[in-house]
Amino acid sequence: MSRISLLVAAVAAALALPAHAAGDPVAGKQKNFQCMGCHGIPGWKTAFPEVYHVPKLGGQHAAYIVAALKQYKKGERDHPTMRSIAAELSEKDMEDLAAYYAQAAGGTTVAGK
Repeated sequence: MSRISLLVAAVAAALALPAHAAGDPVAGKQKNFQCMGCHGIPGWKTAFPEVYHVPKLGGQHAAYIVAALKQYKKGERDHPTMRSIAAELSEKDMEDLAAYYAQAAGGTTVAGK
């Protein structure tokens, strides 16, 4: 298969993906208890493993959240807390959480809603 054919196939596959996660935002709201401890506090900074601003999840693209959680689970992203949380999540859990956070407009935190 030529490079152009591979590129066309990759673009076609990407276009076939849904714009949102297949998850259930209502179920995601019930599963976000581990997320809201850090991501649910506006302006929160964590001190482990280093001091940094915790990113907001509300308004993120669902596909991005799912991909990030999968990377943490596989150890492709390096954050001990996120890796241990993601390790316990099923793909359905990830999709539900992503759907919940993606529905929030303007990038606000939605953990308390």
